[in-house]
Amino acid sequence: MRNTRALIMMVVAIGMALVAVVMAARWINAQASTSTAKVAVAQVDISLGARITPEMIQMVDWPSSVQPPGAIPDAKMLDARVARSSIMRGEPILESKLAPPGTQGGLSAVVAEGKRAMTVRVNDVIGVAGFALPGNYVDILVNTQEEGQRTATKDPSISKIVLERILVLAVAQEANRDETKPKVVNAVTLELSPDQVEKLDLARSVGTLSLVLRNQVDPKPAETRGATKSTLLALQAPTPKAEPAPRPAPAHRPAPAPAAPGVKVEVIKGLERSSQQF
Repeated sequence: MRNTRALIMMVVAIGMALVAVVMAARWINAQASTSTAKVAVAQVDISLGARITPEMIQMVDWPSSVQPPGAIPDAKMLDARVARSSIMRGEPILESKLAPPGTQGGLSAVVAEGKRAMTVRVNDVIGVAGFALPGNYVDILVNTQEEGQRTATKDPSISKIVLERILVLAVAQEANRDETKPKVVNAVTLELSPDQVEKLDLARSVGTLSLVLRNQVDPKPAETRGATKSTLLALQAPTPKAEPAPRPAPAHRPAPAPAAPGVKVEVIKGLERSSQQF
């Protein structure tokens, strides 16, 4: 009797456990299906200016609560789109990283609206020893001579920052950003406004250009007046050397007064004659 009752209780417990497992599995599946959504991610590294093809992307489940803004929910929305910036493998493809629909591939696809791309020749020193990479910001320094400032005492040479916070689009013929090591190149392509293009074209014709790498999150402008030879060497009029103070002249002593003339007396003794002074 006791064995029969224990067996019944075991069967009931096992049945209730199975029901609980099934209900829990259904609840978990329901929660998973309602809390995830399909998001397009890069299946390979996509370089800046490249046209996206279906082989480059894959759709993955992404939690809806942490879905990045601008994520692409359908692979068809990426047909013939062009990457505006480099996208790494496994990274979500966002609308902010894509050029407008209908844009052709190439560097022109990444130039912002109202901007221009201009290439300047550099060397290993001017190019910040290869550390100016696509996506970095640089200042442009020009070394030239001021007009009408040559005098006998003034050097007209001046070095001045003429353009600030200029985006580097590409180095040489590559727009990919590889931060593993610097790359020395002979040309750098910059993104400029039309006014800045004119200034840069004039600057490279009147002097020597140099690139100055700056902090990407520092928007503060440089308020400088330029460096000249005088400010570089801090030239100043030499201070006259102090001469020792002249020695005081010795006090003038009056000459002693001449002695008053005495009385002269002649003495005659026989045939001898002499004189005595008194």
